[in-house]
Amino acid sequence: MPPALPACAFKEWSLVCGALGEGAQSILLRKGGIHEGKSGFWWRHPRFFLFPTHFHEQDTQFSWRSSGVQPQEAPGESTHTVQHFAEVEFKCQVGDWETLGRLADQHFYAESTLRERFDYTAAQGISLAFVRVYRLDQPWTFPQEPSFGGCRSWLELPTPPASLHLSPVLDESTHAARRAALRQVLGDNA
Repeated sequence: MPPALPACAFKEWSLVCGALGEGAQSILLRKGGIHEGKSGFWWRHPRFFLFPTHFHEQDTQFSWRSSGVQPQEAPGESTHTVQHFAEVEFKCQVGDWETLGRLADQHFYAESTLRERFDYTAAQGISLAFVRVYRLDQPWTFPQEPSFGGCRSWLELPTPPASLHLSPVLDESTHAARRAALRQVLGDNA
């Protein structure tokens, strides 16, 4: 029997959630938000739901237009729906701007967005996670909570229904090829 799904979510822009959910990218890049505190951001959870948001999202922050990737639906006033789940396969800190530049074909973040995140604090760099994304067999809708708002990366969700089933977004060979390509770019960081 597979382990129960955790009641946590990673809050990310709806366009990035759309790219992950469509299999167009397999990495997440994050610097952190106000609620991460002085210790900054890190991948606290190895498994999580993807929680799409429009908070701070602007069309000019993405290089996604030519791909056909569609944003996932952001929360309504009274409910929120998640459609995807992710598992972190490996994570690292990328502290070299040139290395980050060599990842441009593996994500839809615009260079200006990454530069802003890279330089956000005195300690230059960005946290990267390579994830395996799964599609929920049916979307999971639950009540919207005030704690879901604001500039935070991690959310506590209600207990997930035991009936949720997951299917990988990418087949194993495509996923393995992406993993290998990313490790080649990252070298010793991976």
